[in-house]
Amino acid sequence: MQQKAPVRVGISGSYGGMNLGDEAILHSIITQLRRSLKTEITVFTRDCKDTLMRHRVEHAVHSQNMSRPEIVSEIESLDVLIVGGGGLLYDARARAHLREASVAVDRGVPVMIYAVGAGPLKDSSVQDFIRSVLERVDCLTVRDKRTCQLLEDSGLKRQIQITADPALLLEPETVDMVSLHREGITGKKKIIGMSVREPGVAAPDIQEGHYHALLANAADFLIERFDADILFIPMEPGVFDLQHAHAVISRMLRPQRASVLQGLYSSGQLLTVISNLEFAVGMRLHFLIFAAIMGIPFVALPYSPKVAGFLDDMQIEMPPLNLVNVGRLTAYIDKAWDQKKELKKQIRTMLPIIQKRATENNSILVELLNRKKT
Repeated sequence: MQQKAPVRVGISGSYGGMNLGDEAILHSIITQLRRSLKTEITVFTRDCKDTLMRHRVEHAVHSQNMSRPEIVSEIESLDVLIVGGGGLLYDARARAHLREASVAVDRGVPVMIYAVGAGPLKDSSVQDFIRSVLERVDCLTVRDKRTCQLLEDSGLKRQIQITADPALLLEPETVDMVSLHREGITGKKKIIGMSVREPGVAAPDIQEGHYHALLANAADFLIERFDADILFIPMEPGVFDLQHAHAVISRMLRPQRASVLQGLYSSGQLLTVISNLEFAVGMRLHFLIFAAIMGIPFVALPYSPKVAGFLDDMQIEMPPLNLVNVGRLTAYIDKAWDQKKELKKQIRTMLPIIQKRATENNSILVELLNRKKT
């Protein structure tokens, strides 16, 4: 595409909340865009200062504090609005996440729903609202088959293209040796990474006490069985991930062999940290995606459809979390450890296929812009 003026792109999602998975998505969307087009980017975010500093975009607006007329003004200044990626379409937050998209389609601004995930989605009124917006957008891509099926089951009739999570395209960034050593990463001992998350509207089936005890026992097993230290890696290093990591450690028999990642890292730097792991056991989707990018074998605890959807794509077996007890989980981890070579091979085989699908999001966006210019 030959350009004289930059394309004015708005990006709306779950940004500015210090969730490193969401920030990885935004980073990858921006990187792909800038490699393809001359752009002027506005991000709708919860933290304008952090977004401007972290992503070096031209504009950031605090959409949650804006009135509808203010949002209309921002939307009307755009050439295209991206909504996504990430798991935006669930009962508690779908209306809020699609607010900018609803304004854009009403005002005739092109909209691409970009590699989103859906679920839990049980409220019929929310399903009706989602349909009313998604039927009118220009392009709709979802990050996995389960999301596609869920939207179809909720009555959406339009074409849905299955791509993949943009975070799969993230590239590692340098972390100095002093920082790694401070985290206990010296290369002299095996380290197994663990990821926990809080219960909440996006993960309503988590029973806090059950999973704290489950992971504490799993961590003790990993220490005893493999003589490994445990490093808890917060993907949302504000309050909740830290609280739940420490809650798990407090239930362990050998808490002195466990620690929580202390430094503040970018998403790309976290890839480098994770590359030093021997193995990973996790609940958060993007912790598992980061492990896969770096070729680290992992066991996932599928607390939500988005984790199950990623495992489906990777063709990796998963334990049913709600049926797992301590004995079953440790046996499952033991088996996965013994099959590390096979797991690594599976990751090497499937990851490039899924990453290629992730690049299709940007191609679809560029094609949309080309159509709108002609």
